[in-house]
Amino acid sequence: MKKEPFVTKEQLQEIVKQFPTPFHLYDEKGIRENAQAVKEAFSWNKGYREYFAVKANPNPFIIQILKEYGCGCDCSSLTELMLSDALGIRGEDIMFSSNETPPEEFRLADRLGAVINLDDITHIDFLEKTIGKIPETISCRYNPGGVYEVSNGIMDNPQDSKYGFTKEQLFEGYRILKQKGAKRFGLHSFLVSNTVTNDYYPVLAKTLFELAVEIKEKLGITISFINLSGGVGVAYKPEETPNDIRLIGEGVHKVFDEVLVPAGLGDTAIYTEMGRFMTGPYGCLVTTAVHEKHTYKEYIGVDACAANLMRPAMYGAYHHISVMGKEQAPCDHKYDIVGSLCENNDKFAIDRMLPKIEIGDFLVIHDTGAHGFAMGYNYNGRLWSAEVLLKEDGTPKLIRRAQTPKDYFATFDCFTILKDMKY
Repeated sequence: MKKEPFVTKEQLQEIVKQFPTPFHLYDEKGIRENAQAVKEAFSWNKGYREYFAVKANPNPFIIQILKEYGCGCDCSSLTELMLSDALGIRGEDIMFSSNETPPEEFRLADRLGAVINLDDITHIDFLEKTIGKIPETISCRYNPGGVYEVSNGIMDNPQDSKYGFTKEQLFEGYRILKQKGAKRFGLHSFLVSNTVTNDYYPVLAKTLFELAVEIKEKLGITISFINLSGGVGVAYKPEETPNDIRLIGEGVHKVFDEVLVPAGLGDTAIYTEMGRFMTGPYGCLVTTAVHEKHTYKEYIGVDACAANLMRPAMYGAYHHISVMGKEQAPCDHKYDIVGSLCENNDKFAIDRMLPKIEIGDFLVIHDTGAHGFAMGYNYNGRLWSAEVLLKEDGTPKLIRRAQTPKDYFATFDCFTILKDMKY
């Protein structure tokens, strides 16, 4: 698959007149079309709901778009709950899936009426002591341990994950929760991150559906909703085939009819908590080539750095790069594309074959719409970039301004010299 930018060089030339690089740019049209596709893919399930993983892109303008397609919020922290509340997303439109949770976060989740998804059996007592009760609706996160295989390939090793109940703990947890007054139960599991296969959700669904049947038979507890969580990924590399959400939905439907319906569980609601799939391909980091260096390798220095997109530095993750205006030019130059941090891993690409890059060229770093800006940080005093929405009519809208030095120093309000500085 050839990866094409959703913006043109001519559009960027106009956008940078208002918003200098670097900035994250989002494709409103793409986000809307994808949200509609997800909604249609699971429309066969009358209780279906997508809870957008706020951690992937905590921008209220993006979340508001998704809300228009019926999406709720998957929150995992106090500020994510506050953001959801500010957007009018409350009650069971919030799934609170956290771990090692501070008490004030459980309190706010309960006050907002969120569905609380417990990560550990010890959190049952902790939650009860914190909010004075066990909610009537409650969910538990399951970790099957071992290795997890999809399409005859090992995808991940859940037993090394810090998340979730063991199977034995899960059954005991449901017994305790029922004794403490819970009446409506959910089952949740997240096993693999960023799968590029249409098989993952159906395979996971079969695991959870069969578990729900076993819980009903052994405990007399009906699982009202099953949350497949996230893990449906995006094709970061050109040679990868993107997931087809409609095929994924059909696969889950097939297993639903095979396992849950015969067991009398045909009313079970299916939930998802996708983040990366919802917005990942519909964002990019726009940066400008500002330096070139010729030593033991050929380097192109850009005005973005790992503080704007840390995935390549942190994971060695691949993000495709387009040199704008040179999409048809031969990729006959080998470069490291690097930022300005005092860290040698501040590299967006290593030994990447690209067209010849000249100072002033715009580089579009693809697929930053999830876990891009959201993972930013301030090392070296580097400031967070702006976020811009490319509206459906092609006009840009600022949805987060760039951070300023004043913002950076704002928490030093007890240090009067910095508080009153003027630059």
